[in-house]
Amino acid sequence: MLSCLALSKIFPKGEDLWPTKRKMYAVLGRRNGRILHADIQEGSQTFHVTAELPVTESFDFANEIRKQTSGMALPQLVFSHWEVVDVDPFWSPRTEEEYTHFGEKADVENRAKKYMNNVRRRKGLAVDEKIVEHAEKQRTLMRKK
Repeated sequence: MLSCLALSKIFPKGEDLWPTKRKMYAVLGRRNGRILHADIQEGSQTFHVTAELPVTESFDFANEIRKQTSGMALPQLVFSHWEVVDVDPFWSPRTEEEYTHFGEKADVENRAKKYMNNVRRRKGLAVDEKIVEHAEKQRTLMRKK
């Protein structure tokens, strides 16, 4: 399975860059982004961050980063390259060691399965998800006579 990656150049502005940088890094981390480098340009106080993040995670990225940094960071996204997602979307724990480490359900988020389910949902195909997650917690609205 391949994932499309976008190159993001982010230009924070303002006097105090530390809170802005911390919030930028938090948004990139939430969206599975990787920071390639962060530099201060010589001869000026201009700071810029270069990162790459999956295109499927980049929808509404600019709005979120502007909202989190109160408009102090301006991102630019450009197509970068394709990358192989090295996770099996159909993986489940099989050995005793995997059961003890991940549990019976392996509730750890599987990026490949998440991407695959998003594409299937968008195309109207069947998605391997539970419709009713907690059936025992649902109640019926029954009239008692």
